[in-house]
Amino acid sequence: MSNTETRDASAEKGRDRLKKSDRRGQILLELKLHPHVRISELARRFNVSTETVRRDVDALSDDGLIARAHGGASAPSQGHYPSLEERRSARVEERERIAALAAATVQDGETVMIDSGSTTIELAKALAFRSVACTVITNSLPVAMTLGHGSANVMVCPGEYQAAESAVIGTETLEFLRHYRVDRCLIGASGFSKEGISETVAGFAAVKREMLRRATTRQVLIDSGKFGVTGLLRVGEMEELDTLFTDARPDPTLLTALEAARVEICIAPASV
Repeated sequence: MSNTETRDASAEKGRDRLKKSDRRGQILLELKLHPHVRISELARRFNVSTETVRRDVDALSDDGLIARAHGGASAPSQGHYPSLEERRSARVEERERIAALAAATVQDGETVMIDSGSTTIELAKALAFRSVACTVITNSLPVAMTLGHGSANVMVCPGEYQAAESAVIGTETLEFLRHYRVDRCLIGASGFSKEGISETVAGFAAVKREMLRRATTRQVLIDSGKFGVTGLLRVGEMEELDTLFTDARPDPTLLTALEAARVEICIAPASV
């Protein structure tokens, strides 16, 4: 590298006052205000190289938070997906049974990660009812509020608040999760097929993936209505799971995939 190039690189380093997480947060904020941002413009604003911004864009896209576009990035297009409140009013009895079964496996003293979703809110209710004295890390405000009044010690992730989901997502959320190692994670998902776990809500797939990475025992709560469904964003493969909690026996194709991946299948008994 020439002396001029060395001086330019040093100058860029000196001008770069934003940390990586801050830059990526600014990109997300910009996409709330404008439908499209250009890499060259962001590079000038942050006083970094276009390659640095391109890496930021690639990372945010991989996390499902933005969509890559020619020369820049745009907000992801999700189409219609039911809100959290809409989902909470559907298949209530099935989700309650699944949650009760999963909650019965959590022991006092365990450390647990629980993500946001209609079924995991039911899980929080079941844990609170059983007064399980565990430590819970969550990105869901309803989960935190439900468990916060009981025996659990609750830690809420920081991040970008999603009003429709009453949860936080984003780079701050992921960095927070990476500081911990837990006994188990209990997550939900939008879809569950032989290809694995998938998600529709932007930003949730990355949170679920990180929780799976940080847990010794990895468990998913899925009602049978999501069997065979493939969401927009991939979360992980069957082999990344230890346990499936559900309300009905999977169809033969899905069952074969689960057995090949050695996933324990726990079916909640029907209500009497």
